[in-house]
Amino acid sequence: MRDAYSVEIQLPKGDPNGLRIFKLPGWTGTGVKFARTGFQEASDYLKGVSQAGVYVLVGSKADSELPVVYIGEGIPVKRLNEHNRDRDKDFWEWAAVFTSIDERWTKAHIQHLESRLYEIAEIADDQGLCHLVNRQKPQLLHPLAGSDLFYMKAFLNCMRDIISLMGLAIFEDAKSDAKALPENRFSLKGPKGMVANAEERANGFVVLENSTAVLGDQRTIPNKAKVLRADLIAKKIMEKSGEFYVFKKDYPFSTPSLAASVIRGSSVNGRIEWKNSEGKSLNDLANDQ
Repeated sequence: MRDAYSVEIQLPKGDPNGLRIFKLPGWTGTGVKFARTGFQEASDYLKGVSQAGVYVLVGSKADSELPVVYIGEGIPVKRLNEHNRDRDKDFWEWAAVFTSIDERWTKAHIQHLESRLYEIAEIADDQGLCHLVNRQKPQLLHPLAGSDLFYMKAFLNCMRDIISLMGLAIFEDAKSDAKALPENRFSLKGPKGMVANAEERANGFVVLENSTAVLGDQRTIPNKAKVLRADLIAKKIMEKSGEFYVFKKDYPFSTPSLAASVIRGSSVNGRIEWKNSEGKSLNDLANDQ
């Protein structure tokens, strides 16, 4: 876990939902977030950014609960103008753009960042955390070495922090998630011996590998849980084995109730149904505190 740090967020138009500029003390980069509906305001700002950078387009699909992600590089205002007109990029709802105030950046530095972001997003796609829609993997024509490599690693770490603050968690370092204490571990039981185990962690309510889930959806299952359940089956996070689906890896949910509803295939109050080794629910523990 890294030490405490501060982040500066600038609002050029004074609108908390409009264009936002993110900076970290001592960081040579700048992060810009804007909604597609605010594209013109962002375009006016980015016209003053002559140096190339990397960007992430984020959106959604009608039949999925997972974010849709596209990663690219180039002169920001030029590339984003193209994507705003591109019918193949209708999915994106907001964008994150990263550039540097360091004039020593070359094409190799930018391609390195694009490639690393792609690799991380590819892993997140495999883990069932997003849909990565790049048609091809970025090519590293001029690999970095020596001090440049260390410099870009540090730059990327700051970028990952900023993107998480912007609202996209797929670039977080999974290794930083400490295992939960015993009092933060819970289990959920269901029919035919179904058992799921989970932990409260900083990155969400994490259902653990080898947990089981029922095969069928009930009429009462919330639509959000039904769609996410289909996502996890399609991504092979949950695979059929005998009378159950089995989680093939740890998976973070936004709430205990969403996790419980996906697992049971019905509407479930996770605050009541998830219980620790002493039989206390999340609500019981909250009341005790």
